[in-house]
Amino acid sequence: MNTITSSAVYTLPIMEHFATLQGEGFHAGKPAYFIRTGGCDVGCHWCDVKESWPGDGHVPMNVNELQEEAQQHDMDIVVVTGGEPTMYDLEPLTAGLRSLGKRTHIETSGVYPLTGTWDWITFSPKKFKAPTEGVYKKAHELKVVVSHPSDFEFAEVHAAKVDPSCKLYLQPEWSKRERMMPLIVAYIKQHPQWRMSLQTHKYLNIP
Repeated sequence: MNTITSSAVYTLPIMEHFATLQGEGFHAGKPAYFIRTGGCDVGCHWCDVKESWPGDGHVPMNVNELQEEAQQHDMDIVVVTGGEPTMYDLEPLTAGLRSLGKRTHIETSGVYPLTGTWDWITFSPKKFKAPTEGVYKKAHELKVVVSHPSDFEFAEVHAAKVDPSCKLYLQPEWSKRERMMPLIVAYIKQHPQWRMSLQTHKYLNIP
């Protein structure tokens, strides 16, 4: 059995942590343990977790505590999300999780340099704050939220900069999904390198 080894004193502000199914992108439908950090300065007006934005007011948890929580669930994947998790040094967290045999995934807008060791990087750039250049060649998955027809051009700008092996996803913004989904379907028919990502966890009414 793997034992917990990590920098126990290193803490992160944690908004929530929970076991669920990955709802979006390439790994949709897989069981995963989510760790959501607090703090974000990107400012997406359609963000569905705006309560994560403040940098304070979240529970500080050290790496050992987070490992122990993740170890309670028989799930190979741990997804670190936010907020914007790259605001923090994530090397102690990923080292600890990987020592337990967990696969480390991150969801980020890429506005800060990546730290930590990741098995899967979901890069979701936003118009509100430019990403760092270093994230493009590291991303395994590019996921662009579509809330307006102009977002297709925005998506192509970023798709041109990622590695050719990177998976490309267009995801309708939830509150505009009925209007955007037909546009995305039509776009993908004409640009088959893209795939549709849906927020299946919302349809299933799970976290």
